[in-house]
Amino acid sequence: MPLGLHHLEKRKRIYKKLEPYPHPDKWKRFLDKLIYFVGIFTPIITIPQLLDIWIGKNAVGVSLVSWTGYLIAVCFWFLYGLAHKEKPIIISYGLLVVMDFFVVVGILLYG
Repeated sequence: MPLGLHHLEKRKRIYKKLEPYPHPDKWKRFLDKLIYFVGIFTPIITIPQLLDIWIGKNAVGVSLVSWTGYLIAVCFWFLYGLAHKEKPIIISYGLLVVMDFFVVVGILLYG
């Protein structure tokens, strides 16, 4: 957060009746940190599919309809994250937009 703007964030949390951050509950603080790992790990699990398509140059059996659907869905989630300035959503779905895009392009080229 930019220097000097922390008081605006505090006021926004009070005005909108949001929970404090960092949360006083250890479990919620842990989840707040863990979600960044999950946000990066989720796109990483798409890498094997990308490698199969792009290195093996074979997308037979990979559904264009499904992956296009995933791409459309993650685009909406990414826009939602941007609109609400939610870093975990922006990170995770921003990476997934890129990954899913390359899967779809790979299916079109090698399917």
